[in-house]
Order: sequence, then C-alpha cells, then structure tokens
Amino acid sequence: MIKWAGWIITLCGTGHTVGALTTEKAARYAGTWFSGGLWSEDFTDMTPAGSAYWLSLASFGIPLILIGLTVLWLYRRGITPPAFIAWTLAGWTAVDAVVLPFTPWPLFVVGCTLLLIGIRRARRDNPAPKAGASTSVHSS
Repeated sequence: MIKWAGWIITLCGTGHTVGALTTEKAARYAGTWFSGGLWSEDFTDMTPAGSAYWLSLASFGIPLILIGLTVLWLYRRGITPPAFIAWTLAGWTAVDAVVLPFTPWPLFVVGCTLLLIGIRRARRDNPAPKAGASTSVHSS
C-alpha cells in the first residue's frame, strides 16, 4: 500500500507539472521567466507569464513529486514513512476539495488512505523499539 501511495503521489505531481507546461501551454513563457520578466510582479496584478509560472514550476507539483519519490525511497529501504506526511497531504486534499471541487482530489484521497493504512500495518507488524533499547546489530 505504501508503494502504491508513493506512485500515486508522484504521478499526481508529475501530471500537474507536465500538464501545466504542455496542455496549459505555460512553457511558452519560459523566456520571460528566465529573463527577469517576473522580478517586479506581484499577486495583485499578475501577468499571464506570472500566472503560468505559479501554475507550473512554482506550484505544488514538484514538491509532490519529491514527496512521492521520498515515500518510494523509504519503502525500498524497508523504512516506514512518518504518518505526518499522509496527514498533511490529507489536510491539503480536504482544502483542495472545498476550494476546487473539480480537480483530481479524489485520487489524493486514495493515495493518502493507502499511505495511512500501509503505515499502520507496517507499525503493527514491526513495532518500534522501546526507548533506550539498543537498535544496533552489535550491541554489547
């Protein structure tokens, strides 16, 4: 379940970023972005180039890719991800569902649910060592 959650989170972040750059054509403003065209811009008077930047490269897409890949990295090493990742994403998903109901937030609900269930099962099957107990293979 943790593995599936990691892939879902990574897929959503990748889909958002690539979709914004291609389908929404945000990449056409790259020249403006990298030439300093946004340096004097603010949120109250955003240009199409600024809006495209915040939709694509400065959006939540890239952090979601990193979170998803981190969950997968932990999974491959047999490390249970911390539950705060799933709970934070779940809270973010709830806000997204209210603010933008016609987005793929249900997919995030699936990812968060799988991650929470996977974390709970992993902790049940491999409880954490007690405080002060040695976790070294070579304890004296």
